[in-house]
Amino acid sequence: MDARAAPHLPANAEVLEPAERLSHVYPVHSRRNESGRLEIGGCDVVEVAREFGTPAYVYAEEDIRERARGFMDAFAARTDRFDVVYASKAFPCTAVHRILSEEGLSCDVASGGELYLALRGGFAPERVYMHGNNKTEGELAYALDRGVGHIVVDSFDEIERLERLTETRQKVMLRVTPGITAFTHASIQTGQVDSKFGFGMDDAPAAIERCMASDRLELCGLHAHIGSQIFDLEPYERLAELLAGMGNYPLLNLGGGLAIAYTAADDPPTIDAYVETLLRAAPDGVTVLCEPGRSLVGNAGVTVYTVGTVKDVPGVRRYVAVDGGMSDNLRPMLYGARYEAEIADRPGGDALCTVAGMHCESGDILIRDVALDDPRPGDLLVVPATGAYGHAMANNYNALRRPPVVFCAEGDARIVVRRETYEDLAVRDV
Repeated sequence: MDARAAPHLPANAEVLEPAERLSHVYPVHSRRNESGRLEIGGCDVVEVAREFGTPAYVYAEEDIRERARGFMDAFAARTDRFDVVYASKAFPCTAVHRILSEEGLSCDVASGGELYLALRGGFAPERVYMHGNNKTEGELAYALDRGVGHIVVDSFDEIERLERLTETRQKVMLRVTPGITAFTHASIQTGQVDSKFGFGMDDAPAAIERCMASDRLELCGLHAHIGSQIFDLEPYERLAELLAGMGNYPLLNLGGGLAIAYTAADDPPTIDAYVETLLRAAPDGVTVLCEPGRSLVGNAGVTVYTVGTVKDVPGVRRYVAVDGGMSDNLRPMLYGARYEAEIADRPGGDALCTVAGMHCESGDILIRDVALDDPRPGDLLVVPATGAYGHAMANNYNALRRPPVVFCAEGDARIVVRRETYEDLAVRDV
């Protein structure tokens, strides 16, 4: 096989036009400029990579703002009793917290670290909901000290801890495990009977009674979450009906989980349809909460890599190795998550390739069988829809430095999280 030869797509395979890809999985208003280069937030991605290096997480700030407004407007058109709560686990970053607090959202945190970042980013503590299936005493004490608005209790042990630690009356919500199995990957299902999260339906009545009897906890509502990356909205309607039947409380939190488009084949529900479903079964007079995370930031970000090696295994596959991998995007290894990719200044192509990372694991594969335009060493490879759970799950395997986060808006690119240095890798050494 020639060194530059590669397997090609079968004749009947669907090859999408670049414009269709840009409109579907890339950030809003992304486009090809006159040089054929990808632009995100008005910024030429080739120039962004030249200035900040690769790998890099590159976000369109306006995309995040538009999606936040989409949720707020969808609720406001139907009710004045709602709260949109950013699930910060998707992208825990001071800069995005600042944007979403400016847009009027509240914030969901699941650790002391996420709480710190949310407060640092400008969320008022009373607008914060503290989650987690095993909150430590230190985290609960920190939340109480900072005046967190609501703590979502997850177990009888936590009720006891919280009562012991609080010196005033703390508002709480009770997390219920509804026994609803959402159609998504097993690792991101959270509402099924066999779940580490929340109180099962048999235990929930006793937990409610326990909180109601407490002179230190004020039970304000119920919370449930059925999973993530969900396309079918019907389970949300069942969830709202189930929680509404458990008592009359001021707050009803139906969790998050709205799917996004990772590939051109994905067709997730609209924000409008999602909100309509959440409200349809909720009782009158109740404030309905939802917790979007991925659906706020997932399509807002792309990851830019540099191709280092192109290696053909004759008759098997072409490997295109990039300067990142499982240290900056762990989802393909955890869930078999599927992405698209293309060369930043050469969209399309029909050479079937496997994008591999640079780590010492055979499983360090970002994308299998993606069509690229004759990839070469030095090319910039762009992977869209990496705005959620990339930065959040980034790690230092093989002592790689975690990438920077770059925000682009109106043609201006700025660093909001710098790239780690080699010195950073040893900063905690004693």
